[in-house]
Amino acid sequence: MERTQCLLLDEEAVRQLSDHQRAEFIFSWLSHLKKTLPTTDRVAIRQNQRHLVEQLSAVLIGSPGPPTRWLLAHCLALLLRLGDPLPASLLVERCNDIIRSKDDSPSGLPTRLAAVACLGSLYQQLGRMLIASFKDTFSNLMKAMKNAESQGRYEIMLCLEKILCGLGVGAISCHRDVYKAARTCLTDRSMAVRCAAAKCLLELQREAVFLWTSELDNVASLCFRAFEGSSSSVRVSVSELLGTLLAAAVEPPPQRLAPRQGGRGRTSLEEVMDLLLGGFLRGGAGFLRASGDMLKGTSSVSKDIRMGVTQACVVFVSSLGASWLESNFSSFLSLLMELASHGKATQTASDAVVTRHCVSFILRSTLGSLLGEKAQTNAAKQLCVYVAAHKRTIDAALSDGNVESRGSCADVSSSQHVLVCCLMELGALVQGLGSTAGPLVTDASTGLLDSVVSVLLHPAYSARLAAAWCLRCIAMAMPSQCSLLLDRCTERLVALKSSPEAVSGYAAAVTALVAAVQQCPLGIPSTKGKVVLGLAEDLLRSAAQNSRISLQRTQAGWMLISSLITLGPAVVELHLPRLLLLCRCLRRGDYFTWQVTLEGRAGALCAMKNLLLHCRNLVTDDIIAVAHTIGPVLWPCLPSPWCRTCRGQDNLNQPCSELTLLPPLCHHDDLPPIGHALRDPAHHYIEEQVVGLSGSNLTLAGTLSTGIGGSGPCPNRVWVLSSRLVSVVLWVQRTCVPPALSLLSGALESSSPLLRCLAAEGLARLVQVVNDPAFTVSVSLLCFDRSVKTARDAASRSGLALALGALYRYVGGISSPQHLSTCPPGTRINFLSLSSRPGPSHSLSLVVDLSGGLYRVHAEPSFTLVLRLLLSTPVLLGSAGFCWVLLGSAGFCGSYVRLFVGDSAAVIRSSVLLGSAVMQGSPDCLVQSRAVSCLQQLHMFCPPHVDLSGLVPALCTHLSSSYLSLRGAVVACLRQLVQREALEVSQLAVTVVKELNRRDNTQLGRTHRHTRNAGPMMTSSATTGKLGHWLKLCKDVLSASTGGQGASQEQEEADPGRDDDSSVFRARSDGVVCRIIAQCESADPAHFDMTLAQERRLHESTDFLVLHLGDLVRMAFMAATDHSDQLRLAGLQTLLVVIRRFSDVPEPEFPGHVILEQYQANVRTVQMAPPAFSADAPPDVTSKACQVCSAWIASGVVSDIRDLRRVHQLLASSLVKVQSGRDGSVQLYNEAAATMETLSVLKAWAEVYIVAIQSSRQKQSSDRPSELSASPVTNNGSGVESGGAGLLKLVQSDLSTLSCLWLSALQDYALLTLTPEYAPQLPAAGGSFYTAETVNQSRGHYASSWAPILHATALWLHSTGQRVCDDRRHPRISVEFLCSPRSGDQMENITSCLRALQALLDVPWPRARIGHDQALSVELLGVLHRLMVTREAESVQLAVLDLLRQIVTAAQEHVREKRHSAEVDDGAAEKETLPEFGEGRDTGGLIPGRSLVFAALELCLCVLVRKLPQLSPKLAGTSPTGPGGSVWTLSDSDCRLVSSALCVLSELPSVCSPEGQTVLILMTWGGASLVVQSALQALKTVLTSPMSQQEKSRGAWNLLLRSALNTLTLWDAGDPGVAVDQVSLLTALTIFLLSTGQTSAPSTLCTRSVCSDSPPVVSRCFQLLATVFQAPPPVSVPYIQSLGPPLVRFLQRVEGRRPQSPDELTGVLDGIRAMEVLVQAADESQRPQLITVLLPLLISFLLDENALGSAPAASRSLHEAALKDLMRLGPQHSAVFRSLVSSSPHLKSRLEAAVKGNQESLNAKSGPAHPSSRQGAAKVSPSITLKTNFL
Repeated sequence: MERTQCLLLDEEAVRQLSDHQRAEFIFSWLSHLKKTLPTTDRVAIRQNQRHLVEQLSAVLIGSPGPPTRWLLAHCLALLLRLGDPLPASLLVERCNDIIRSKDDSPSGLPTRLAAVACLGSLYQQLGRMLIASFKDTFSNLMKAMKNAESQGRYEIMLCLEKILCGLGVGAISCHRDVYKAARTCLTDRSMAVRCAAAKCLLELQREAVFLWTSELDNVASLCFRAFEGSSSSVRVSVSELLGTLLAAAVEPPPQRLAPRQGGRGRTSLEEVMDLLLGGFLRGGAGFLRASGDMLKGTSSVSKDIRMGVTQACVVFVSSLGASWLESNFSSFLSLLMELASHGKATQTASDAVVTRHCVSFILRSTLGSLLGEKAQTNAAKQLCVYVAAHKRTIDAALSDGNVESRGSCADVSSSQHVLVCCLMELGALVQGLGSTAGPLVTDASTGLLDSVVSVLLHPAYSARLAAAWCLRCIAMAMPSQCSLLLDRCTERLVALKSSPEAVSGYAAAVTALVAAVQQCPLGIPSTKGKVVLGLAEDLLRSAAQNSRISLQRTQAGWMLISSLITLGPAVVELHLPRLLLLCRCLRRGDYFTWQVTLEGRAGALCAMKNLLLHCRNLVTDDIIAVAHTIGPVLWPCLPSPWCRTCRGQDNLNQPCSELTLLPPLCHHDDLPPIGHALRDPAHHYIEEQVVGLSGSNLTLAGTLSTGIGGSGPCPNRVWVLSSRLVSVVLWVQRTCVPPALSLLSGALESSSPLLRCLAAEGLARLVQVVNDPAFTVSVSLLCFDRSVKTARDAASRSGLALALGALYRYVGGISSPQHLSTCPPGTRINFLSLSSRPGPSHSLSLVVDLSGGLYRVHAEPSFTLVLRLLLSTPVLLGSAGFCWVLLGSAGFCGSYVRLFVGDSAAVIRSSVLLGSAVMQGSPDCLVQSRAVSCLQQLHMFCPPHVDLSGLVPALCTHLSSSYLSLRGAVVACLRQLVQREALEVSQLAVTVVKELNRRDNTQLGRTHRHTRNAGPMMTSSATTGKLGHWLKLCKDVLSASTGGQGASQEQEEADPGRDDDSSVFRARSDGVVCRIIAQCESADPAHFDMTLAQERRLHESTDFLVLHLGDLVRMAFMAATDHSDQLRLAGLQTLLVVIRRFSDVPEPEFPGHVILEQYQANVRTVQMAPPAFSADAPPDVTSKACQVCSAWIASGVVSDIRDLRRVHQLLASSLVKVQSGRDGSVQLYNEAAATMETLSVLKAWAEVYIVAIQSSRQKQSSDRPSELSASPVTNNGSGVESGGAGLLKLVQSDLSTLSCLWLSALQDYALLTLTPEYAPQLPAAGGSFYTAETVNQSRGHYASSWAPILHATALWLHSTGQRVCDDRRHPRISVEFLCSPRSGDQMENITSCLRALQALLDVPWPRARIGHDQALSVELLGVLHRLMVTREAESVQLAVLDLLRQIVTAAQEHVREKRHSAEVDDGAAEKETLPEFGEGRDTGGLIPGRSLVFAALELCLCVLVRKLPQLSPKLAGTSPTGPGGSVWTLSDSDCRLVSSALCVLSELPSVCSPEGQTVLILMTWGGASLVVQSALQALKTVLTSPMSQQEKSRGAWNLLLRSALNTLTLWDAGDPGVAVDQVSLLTALTIFLLSTGQTSAPSTLCTRSVCSDSPPVVSRCFQLLATVFQAPPPVSVPYIQSLGPPLVRFLQRVEGRRPQSPDELTGVLDGIRAMEVLVQAADESQRPQLITVLLPLLISFLLDENALGSAPAASRSLHEAALKDLMRLGPQHSAVFRSLVSSSPHLKSRLEAAVKGNQESLNAKSGPAHPSSRQGAAKVSPSITLKTNFL
């Protein structure tokens, strides 16, 4: 296909191809040309235009198929528009000549149709440039119309539509003629022609004013006739035309407002509705036919007409807009209700059901899609008033007390339909409004609940069920009303159980309310279930007492039981024995009639079904046995007894409709190809009436269905009998295989497509049930032979082909090549002979899907066949069926494309892409949706071969389609695309979100689910560069007006279906904000750093989240303060996320402050909102608000004690609410909801208390302000108290109450975490905050709240020192959790648990218990070790080490106490006889698993080795004596961890006995780490251990010390390539020497350090020498002897190499200090000799008067220091000094010169400072007199 990717057609390649390949090649070239022309340079187009026109003209006369001719027409018109338009006239004339030709050959018709299509595209693209040839073209088309067949009429109508679009007012002269031609075609027998005519008239009405003025009545009548016998697509097109015309008649556009024509001007609403109602009631029949029907008393109005009128009414209102509907709703509602109550519309049960559906559809499509929340609230009030008025009318009609006249009362018969429509819409409105409908429900003046409840006593059963449905919707919208309504209805049911209407109505209401609980997360109190079951039992027991109400009581009792089962296993498990007993009683039931018996069995079967659906884990063999006893008796007659007529009468003799009974038994994939897939599922509510629905099922809840409306008379009793028999066969196939096979085989040849589908499904299931290979083969061969040989009509072949495909679906696919080699040829034969039937094509698609890789050899022929039919089949013959083949083949191609190699794979992919392109150009929305699905599957397996640049714009175009099926396919495809190519598809997100907000929730269905998933994916792809755009979009949705009146006319015209103010969509936008924040967390850190973001924004175009913090807070504020609970929850969650992520972001402009401080007012307003903490607030809202309050206090942003006090008051009010709820107030929700609310409040208080304690400790430990008072407070000094102390004072007032509640919650959690074998030991009444019925629901709430509560309780125990009764509960909870923390557990819970243990171990009595019980300590250390290995979080690891330190401290205290007690008891005894305490005892062994020291060593070394791998020979790859590896870089967190580990290591020897000190080598090994300060401190702690003084361990101790010292020296002698910190090494050596008194002389280390080039090392070495020289002689003498000479040599070298830097000067001065210490350490007899060495060295450091002025600062400092030392040492050793000076003249002269130079330097410094007193200054003696004569 690469040859088709050229601007010009490769004619040589075309000539070499066969006919069908040529058609594919040309279509591919035209598709490429369509994409290429708009992007090609116009110069190149003009250069190739002549050749292109010739090639396109050749295609024109080549008999192109429908897809090719449409593409050809578009390309030809586009070429002339972009290039030179002059040849257009010649081309128009040529097309006219082709149309005028009389060629009757097979190739002539496609050529003429192509010419007509080209004319339409030319006029549409070029417009008035062809006005000169318009009249000739129009007359030519009108002539051709007279003799044209259906395809010709279809193309001519499309051509006229395009001509009108292109010419505009230029074609006004022919408007009347076009109207006349379209009138004929609008009632054409071809459905496609009708659609085209409707589109033509719709385009005509833009300029032809007479259509909606003088000709309005005629056009309306014409549309009514067009509806009769029409298809779904025709009804959509004609209804759009009629609705648009009526809207223009009522509200003419200003630019098209014409003067009166024919005496008719603006049309009123009443006149328009009269037209619609007339069509609905009388249809499009003429006067004579209508009069005859009136005389006969029958109605000839078909359901097609009524469906079309309904859709036209919706289009009419939608075109006028929301403002018009809001202002005229009262009149509009009255007219609709007049239709619902009209006698002609409800003559039969079938007519009544259709009418109700139509009126309900109009109300839902207009009120639900157009109006905002305020307008919907007003509409609900008017509906409520209408309901109350009609109910009063009925009460007045029945006030005479004549019960017998109720069923025949005309008012009752007419009012029930009005009430059903009003109540259904009222329920939908309330459910859509959600909690914002609270004022509407509670408004006494409106009386909504009273009005709805009063209808429960209506004589008509349908009205009672509608009222029950409305109550269900109210309960789902406002869960707080569910419990109250249940109480109200149950009370009335008990009081009026002798009334059939009351029993039926109130029982239906209770059923609906109970079944609605599964849609309400907060639930109802568990006691309501007991009440409902008791009521059901009472009704069933009393059913036999009164025959007049036996049926009603039986039905009501089983309805209540079925609804009770939907509450779930927690409720049903308690009542399961009673339910089974009721089911068993059915076998011996004492009923008066068979109808009551069947009613009871049907109810029991529904109860069993609900038990399987909602309580599957409770199903046992006993329950299955009970179900088997009920099912077989009931299955054959189940449809009939549960059908009710809409008049409230039982009509068991009338059968159910086709759509009610059969489609659920068919496979869902088989229904669309046979015509039962509606073009737009949004119209399913009314379109289903066309296929024969004469009854209606009103779903009360979940799977609980109660029918209303019986079926009307069926014209074909034989067909009904057949359908019923087939239905029975589906249940009892196994028992009667031969009769079932015969019956199903005969049904395959039925004329009904639905029955053929059902028979194919039944035959396939029969084969599956028999499970015999021989039987399977015989059935498949039977179907194949009959389809090829004996079947002659199209219906038979279609049914047999469908059965053949369905057969392999249920036998596990096609696994045999022999079967496959037989099936595809036969199926293809059927396919070719029945090209207009979708059944064979669907069968072929099933074969392709089920054969898998075996179909590879047949793939290419099958694709060739499909493409040939797609390119040649006319639209009028229903080419939609072929898309099913291509869909299956696309999936096959995508899955197995890797099986093909070379050209085969390319051919398959090209065929799929070509077929998808053909289907995308089809006018059928179903074909287009399948094309999108086909490309989606191909993209899944072959993404490189799908051109996103062409696919994405096409998807954008389809998003604006009016068909839901197409929009759903597009959004599903987008959802997949953004998973791989998110960046390329991200630009479509705006369109997706706008479409989501525009469409109504009830109409979108699956589209919403796809969009909710696709939207966030596209959001995540755009967070890095389009944050501003996405946040602005979410903000616009949140800030949308809350009423329809505020919308401007421009907005309504641009988007007439806008519903931006729905709380559902606004809550989703807040969810998008949270997703954006979460996405940014894993992206650039600049998203949460204002300074970094501002810096990078100056140089980059990237956007950052922190720059939009104001928008985030405002959006959270708007959502959290809304009246909708759902939106309020979303806003609080967003605010919580914002607080947690931005609370620590500093404000760069104000150091010491955080960025969230400027938004304190917004957050405070949200928290102070009364609905969140009011007494009637829902528990979930209060719970979320408590989380926000605690997070706000813990964030550290709050700086004022007054703000803290406000938040404290909110939490105090929530605590009061919790306490009042425990006192037994009225429960509106399930006990689990109360548990959630209570635990959330306690968790919030716990978090606040933790923050208060931590801040208070920080304030006590340092003088700086705590975190909470980091921001200074102005105006007063309350900022001091705004820290932890002020917050702690606020919390302490409620601490006594909180502590009791916390302990109770922990006790509950401890009980709930017991293993299942201890479940019988749980309290029968439940715990403190949960009940026995809600144990399973409450576990999740406890799991999310226990950790902070445990931490707070531990801190409270620590602060009070109080000892509770069970002191093992809190450690047990913590240890049990830490033993096996799940991966999903939050790090906060683990950290809280560890901090709680730390706080407990700070209390004396738990610490004493841990120290005393070594086994418990070892077990706890094992848990901590596992936690250290499995958790990498720094906070967790630091907490583990802190807890380890506390455990070691507890052990130290225990050992110390034991030793002290032994010393007191045995004070007079010898030390050798004292008992040994500590680990190791007298053996020195540390037993793994029992030793505390060993466990602590494991944990510490785990940290050290992970952070410093060079400590481990296995990890470093070297011997233990060397450092190994390179220097390991440690982060700040790693340094903290290593320091903590070393600190614990240093304390371990104190826990050991004298024989247990063998662990010292491990500590010294760790002491050589890079964390210098901690290592040295730990080393000093170990070396100064008192164990070194024990007689029993002194020898071994000294041996270890020498070994450790040798280890230190070996560090220096290690690998020369390894950098060793000499300073730290020398420091450690100093500590060793001074602490242990070791006499080993590491002379080489010190010698190298003295000669080092590093001044810090030299300085540290001399400091070591100075310290060592001062040690006792046994230690100092060896070092003096070995290191004295190097020291002297170093000082001697200073004269020739004087210091140049401060570091070098420091080294020299430290050397002088070391030399002085050496002199002082020497004996008195040897000191003069050492002074003789020192003094010359000091004199050598002096400078004369010439060198002093120019010497560097370091050299002058050395000079001054040496001179001072000489002045100090000279008098002390005067004799030695005089002798030295006198014997060395050069030393004397140098000393005198230095003194003189120093004196002159002092004079020079003081001279400039006081020039006026220079002479006086010379007379003043210096403060320090320098001696020059020392003799």
